[in-house]
Amino acid sequence: MTEKGVEVGNKKLLLKHYITGFLQESDMELVATETVRLRIPEGLTAVMLKNLYLSCDPYMRFRMTKHDEPNYVPDFIAGEVITGHGVGKVLESTHPNFKEGDYVWGWTGWEEYSLITSAEGLNKINYTDLPLSYFIGLLGMPGLSSYIGFYDICEPKKGDYVFISAASGAVGQLVGQFAKLMGCYVVGSAGTDEKVHLLKNKFGFDDAFNYKKENDLNEALKRHLPEGIDIYFDNVGGAMLEAALLNMRLHGRISACGMISQYNLVKPEGVSNLFLVVAKRLRLEGFLVSDYLHRYSEFLEFILPYVRDGTITYVEDIVQGLENAKTALVRLFLGRNVGKQVVLVARE
Repeated sequence: MTEKGVEVGNKKLLLKHYITGFLQESDMELVATETVRLRIPEGLTAVMLKNLYLSCDPYMRFRMTKHDEPNYVPDFIAGEVITGHGVGKVLESTHPNFKEGDYVWGWTGWEEYSLITSAEGLNKINYTDLPLSYFIGLLGMPGLSSYIGFYDICEPKKGDYVFISAASGAVGQLVGQFAKLMGCYVVGSAGTDEKVHLLKNKFGFDDAFNYKKENDLNEALKRHLPEGIDIYFDNVGGAMLEAALLNMRLHGRISACGMISQYNLVKPEGVSNLFLVVAKRLRLEGFLVSDYLHRYSEFLEFILPYVRDGTITYVEDIVQGLENAKTALVRLFLGRNVGKQVVLVARE
């Protein structure tokens, strides 16, 4: 463990400029800053972290474009360090909720060491027998998103026909397993044959298909879900949402968790058949996991027994080294990750 108070170099990943269109590695820059002292300035209530894992999440692309109006998550500041969810070890703390040696997850910088002055965005990890990386995936925001988006928004019932897009990703793989626990029939879409195999043979989906091999998404859904869809868990938006609307059953439910197909587009695609929401008496509801943080302990109580006994499994795609963080983030938007995309910054 790095001793508190020593002087170290601190690599950081910066957003070079605001962007439009698809994210490129050249839009970000890894810099080695001048030597910094791992000591909290006197009188400051803060936590000094050694970052261990960083989470690659789709919403981060949204923050890389300058917006005229404030949104649910603030834009990054061009030229400054990228921020997001991570797991770290406390080197020093003047905050009453944390002490040296604690493991935490929450908001941090994409850098080797972070001085966190808003420690309310950190959460102590009490279950250190589980992989620490799980706290930015299975046991973190993606996990809570899956839990709220499926159980609260979709109101599943045994026997429901469930379709999940981006089904092998950080959220989709869990939603599929939750649906199987409920006794639902579950179909997922993914972008490679490897991911399709994973859905059917590891996560227990009843069926899955490679959407990139389909000429007509509507026909693909009719083939894989001939009885129609009761629940669509939408992670991609765009053409897949349009096709799903055509195949929804009466009084179906659509949970709009994310729309990754749209984040890199200069002009987002329109969905032309939204009247089907009226005609089929559908419920389409978006949600932000940040509105449900008070449910986190409830979520842990629900999921931990399933994780410990192996009923629920989780796949991570871990890229090693902050120097490869740019590549990891771009891979997420190209669909090259298999499972939750994580950056390993440092081992303890």
